[in-house]
Amino acid sequence: MNAPSDRIVLSIATVLLVAGIVFVYSASAEFASVRLGDAERLVVNHTARVALSLGLMLLLSRVDYHIFEQISRPLLVLSLVLLAFVLVQGTQLKGAVRWLDLAGMSLQPSELAKFALLFHLAVRMSQLDVELWDWKRGLLPLIGWATLVVGAIALQPNLSTAALIFSLVMILLFVGGARLAHLSVIAAIGLGAVALYAVSADYRVQRIATYLGSNSNADDSYQLQQALIGFARGGIVGVGPGQSRQRDLFLPESYGDFIAAIIGEEYGVVGILLLLAAYAAIVVRGIRIAVRAPDTLGYLLAWAVTIAIGFYALVHVAVNCGLLPTTGIPLPLVSYGGSSIVFTASALGVLLNISRQANRTEVPYA
Repeated sequence: MNAPSDRIVLSIATVLLVAGIVFVYSASAEFASVRLGDAERLVVNHTARVALSLGLMLLLSRVDYHIFEQISRPLLVLSLVLLAFVLVQGTQLKGAVRWLDLAGMSLQPSELAKFALLFHLAVRMSQLDVELWDWKRGLLPLIGWATLVVGAIALQPNLSTAALIFSLVMILLFVGGARLAHLSVIAAIGLGAVALYAVSADYRVQRIATYLGSNSNADDSYQLQQALIGFARGGIVGVGPGQSRQRDLFLPESYGDFIAAIIGEEYGVVGILLLLAAYAAIVVRGIRIAVRAPDTLGYLLAWAVTIAIGFYALVHVAVNCGLLPTTGIPLPLVSYGGSSIVFTASALGVLLNISRQANRTEVPYA
């Protein structure tokens, strides 16, 4: 008999999605009022996407995750086609081309590509008739798929997302049984490529210099400075819901890439710690689901979803705190942005289905 879905993961994901509506409204109301003439414009759009995300999460929690044995490759090919189309017909914003306009809606293909790649790698690893430590027949074909996706995203240019997806691939391959020596070589090559790419454009060099504290250009460090001011104002318990001053046109992307700074200002250190605790709980429960999965595919898919959400949340908060260079990474399930929350919630639905099918009396991977 199938076990019920993991109620803790479902509850936390739902709370984050609903809380995200509150956070997005607080962070976006002033901007939407001044720039768009309607304070509720962005939060209404976001609420509709949250409703869609919740529906997809619940739907996919009922769909057998083994369906990805048939659809993972088509999904990955579709994501590659969309990534290629972005480079030709995509919408440009702030010097990067990352979105497609489809019937009046914006789609960020890199969000689909992230999970499509991880899921396809999980499927392929579960089907290998050779050990993953076999370089030519086991590991190299998987690296080929990863290189296509990461390269296409880097060309947008979106180096931060490309680097994060590359990191997720390395973690998943390690979990799947790849040799550490092989992964070390791949990581070294990848880091070298990232370093060369990072210094190939002035704005990326300036971001790195800002992070290292050697850039005196106020424009380049403006976002980080405003984010840190928000955290400083928040203190331990925050200034209170809706009382942020940084959101009032001081902090760009306050409802997206820097929403953690607004949360820190309004809810303080306590709010940030509770936020991190929520993601930590998802990670812990996700690993628990993985080790209780009924087969190798479930084990690897559960790991893929868990590391993607946990890693992105950690990087987002670290960037907002100035611990990492400024990147355009959303806070999973919380930041404004349809593609991110829809695909993340859908991936959580897959995780919930794995927990539903888990055999509670046997722990094959513990």
